[in-house]
Amino acid sequence: MTRGRSAAVRVGSLVLVSALAACAGGNKEPPLENFTAEEIYKRGEYELEVGNPRRPENALRYFSEVERLYPYSEWAKRALIMEAFTQHRAKDYEAARSSAQRFIDTYPGDEDAAYAKYLLALSYYDQIDEVGRDQGLTFQALQALRDVIEQYPDSEYARSAMLKFDLAFDHLAAKEMEIGRYYLKKRHYTAAINRFRVVVEQFQTTTHTPEALLRLTEAYLALGITDEAQTAGAILGHNYQSSPFYQDAYKLLQARGLEPESKGDSWLARIYRQVIKGEWL
Repeated sequence: MTRGRSAAVRVGSLVLVSALAACAGGNKEPPLENFTAEEIYKRGEYELEVGNPRRPENALRYFSEVERLYPYSEWAKRALIMEAFTQHRAKDYEAARSSAQRFIDTYPGDEDAAYAKYLLALSYYDQIDEVGRDQGLTFQALQALRDVIEQYPDSEYARSAMLKFDLAFDHLAAKEMEIGRYYLKKRHYTAAINRFRVVVEQFQTTTHTPEALLRLTEAYLALGITDEAQTAGAILGHNYQSSPFYQDAYKLLQARGLEPESKGDSWLARIYRQVIKGEWL
């Protein structure tokens, strides 16, 4: 395509979009059946980015009409992925998931399938807000993000999915810590230990592990179980010696005349042998 022809096409597209915009601004918009798939699609783009960006739902009509009037066309395919994007922008997450999944089911081999999968994951991830809420959405976000990473490892979305996966994983650990602290405050030490143990065993790569080890030291000392308290302090001291949590754990142990060291054969002692001494058998 020559430069002159390309410029003419661009100008023509702008004229068509402007005509549609003018029609939409009046009381009598002509039937969309009178326009081509491209014209309707571009009207949706215009509405999304120029017409009223703060109300992305206004663009949905045009994208959905492309699908209805020109099913299985190239423009219908583009319109479907834009439906998912627009619904996500409008925070209609359930609808965004539905449209994204429909795109994946209909066009599994398309180059935009990775983006559709990523949008589906985002529709879960962006609903993760308060630590205190039910964590079902967090688990679903983790699974959907993992799908992006595993199915499209070379895509531009894989790296972003990895970062969000780590944040969602950290979010789950935060939930366990919140509940554990509550039990610890109420002096329900065994229940608190169970929560902190989950963090140490299942979420040890998160930012919450140092505090979990401190709280385990505190809870075991409260129960008079000194071997486990000393072992928790030893793991904390070996892996997070510069952490203020280690300083607090050390003071708690010193107040009882104890030192951080691995003792006994508890679950913590096994972790100490595995992680610090490399004894996995």
